[in-house]
Amino acid sequence: VQLVESGGGLVQAGGSLRLSCAASGITFSVYNMGWYRQAPGRQRELVASITSGGTPNYADSVKGRFTISRDNAKNTVFLQTNSLKPEDTAVYYCRLVGLTFDYWGQGTQVTVSS
Repeated sequence: VQLVESGGGLVQAGGSLRLSCAASGITFSVYNMGWYRQAPGRQRELVASITSGGTPNYADSVKGRFTISRDNAKNTVFLQTNSLKPEDTAVYYCRLVGLTFDYWGQGTQVTVSS
């Protein structure tokens, strides 16, 4: 199983980025997926998750600004990030959890300048 994130970068405050996480080696459509982030010196935290059926859930800090979605035909989960703030700066990871396994991607850096 492999999860590969992309789409990170440097953006000014108020800008947007669309993060992607492509999965391979697994039946992607039956699993819930999550986006997490970790800023320097801080614990990794859940940003958003989406069930296999497409129901999203968001951390309070990103509600109204971020949107999680999935394309099961492409084995990909997305995170649209809008109205970015400097405090959104972090490495963003996608995660796939099953009953007996737990997979993480390598992460993609998002840096928001003020």
